[in-house]
Amino acid sequence: LKQPVVVENLAGAGGLVGFQRLKRADPDGHTLNFSNMGLLVIPHLHPQGGFDPLNDLAPVVSVATVPMVLAVSNASGFADLKSMIEFMRQNPGKVNLGSGGPGTTAHLSQALFLKLAGVQGELVQYRGTGPALIDVIAGTIQGIIDQTVTLMPLHADKRARAIAVSAPQRVARMPDVPTFAEAGLPQFDLRIWNGLVAPKGTPRATLDRIAAAVSQVMDSPEYVERVEKQFASEIPSMADRGPDGFRKLMEGDATRVADLVKSIGLQGK
Repeated sequence: LKQPVVVENLAGAGGLVGFQRLKRADPDGHTLNFSNMGLLVIPHLHPQGGFDPLNDLAPVVSVATVPMVLAVSNASGFADLKSMIEFMRQNPGKVNLGSGGPGTTAHLSQALFLKLAGVQGELVQYRGTGPALIDVIAGTIQGIIDQTVTLMPLHADKRARAIAVSAPQRVARMPDVPTFAEAGLPQFDLRIWNGLVAPKGTPRATLDRIAAAVSQVMDSPEYVERVEKQFASEIPSMADRGPDGFRKLMEGDATRVADLVKSIGLQGK
């Protein structure tokens, strides 16, 4: 594209501040937002924020899909997913799962896990993922579901034990960890997409040009090495990565996110 790129981190209100900024930007392709599936939670957390991701954004390109990992404390005594679910069935509400805060992708993943497994557990919300990881390592809570890049180091160092991953096949960086399907819960297939979005009204030709340039990078050996091997993530297929495929992905997950938000009683502000 031969354009300079300025990265600006806009924190606040779970990402709402950044998307409000994007919404006001000129739809000329010069202002983009890099985000993940968590953007679909924002209108539920902030219903008065004036942000509707499906109507206010133009999907550009999906760049990576990250599997989720269920890891348990070494003190939990759970040898595998089957034993964990069986314990939770016999002891409703006795297992605590931690996440980095309400409405995070980890929080939603844990709610989905409880729903699909048909068990009850306590979803403990921390102020950030770091404190949750500390408590998993210490055995204060029994488990956590988060992205591969977050939990791989704990599993590798044996500070916690990963017992299932939501990938179609085992992850190369964690070959000893079964998929949820192998472990007995094939319905749990939640993976977190990441991608670029633009303001609504950005010309389709502009979206296609950006998507093509990014896609060219995605097919490079350097990108494949970094995404698949270092971060244990998946590179979207050609059908899923462009504007149309990415929109279809967002629309499908919007329904699932809405159902999960309702099931956990997440209250907006």
